[in-house]
This record gives sequence, C-alpha cells and structure tokens, in this order.
Amino acid sequence: MDETEFWELVDDARQGAGGDPEDQADLLVDRLLEKDPDLVLDFARHFEARCNRAFTWDLWAAARVLLDEADEDVFDSFRCWLIGQGREVYEGAVHDADALAELLDDFDEDLDGDGEDLGYAADEAYEQLTGAVAPELGIAPAPAEPLGTPVDLEDERELARRLPRLWARFGPG
Repeated sequence: MDETEFWELVDDARQGAGGDPEDQADLLVDRLLEKDPDLVLDFARHFEARCNRAFTWDLWAAARVLLDEADEDVFDSFRCWLIGQGREVYEGAVHDADALAELLDDFDEDLDGDGEDLGYAADEAYEQLTGAVAPELGIAPAPAEPLGTPVDLEDERELARRLPRLWARFGPG
C-alpha cells in the first residue's frame, strides 16, 4: 500500500462517517476487511509512522488549546484523530500546528479530537481477517520525548504566544 492509497482509505472513511470519529473507525475497519492482511499491516505502518511524526510539542500544545486538557492518553488520541482528518489537515498541522486555526472548519471538543478507535482499526481488521494478533510492524518507535521545543502545557500565556491564531480562535474565552 502506498501513501496515496493510505490517505484515500482515511478520507473515504471520514466522508462516509460525516465527521464522527467512532463511525469513521468502524468504516475504516470495514474497508480494511476488504484488503489482504499484508495490506492491512502496510496501512498500520503508515498510520503508526504518521502518529510518531506528529509526536511534537507544538501539536501537544494544540491539543491542549483545542481540548482544554492534554495528558499523554489524550494526546495519543488527538494524534490519531488528526490523521483521521486527512492528508491536508495532517500535513498542514505537522508543518505548523498553529495552522490548525485555518485548517479546521469547526471543532466540537465533545466530538472532535478523540481518534483512539482509529488507532486500533488496522489491528481489529487484521485480527478479524486472520484470527491472530497483528505482529510487530518493524518501524522505529516514537521518540522518548516529543520533538521540538518543550512547552509548559499549563501556562496559558505560553500557549497563546506559541499558537496565537489557534489560541485566538479556540482558546478559552
């Protein structure tokens, strides 16, 4: 599976789900069940590599602004959700987290930001196809610490300085 096919599967499931991350994960599992198990593992490798690439301080700060919380589990789910938003949003945010202010049409913290189920879609599909747990993917693990300059996620002034457009649009009122 190449990168284009990966993003087509993500986009197809997102459009079919009407923006609901849980429905998107279910649709993604359905789409992956139509694939060969090796292609499902390829999808998992693409997904995990993108999740690792999004392990940055700026995106963690963006998650904090958008969700008003951001412990490690929340940030993991946020990165999965970000991938689920498609290539344009994902690449734009990885390049410049503050660009999420323009890349997101809207953001509902009750619905958006939590893509945990998306992170398990390939594993679930692989297990349904083969009856076995997915093997190790053979890719480099995420770095021990987020990439970039650390940020104090509890310091609202620092968040506003670091992500001024995102803060202006989605920060606390």
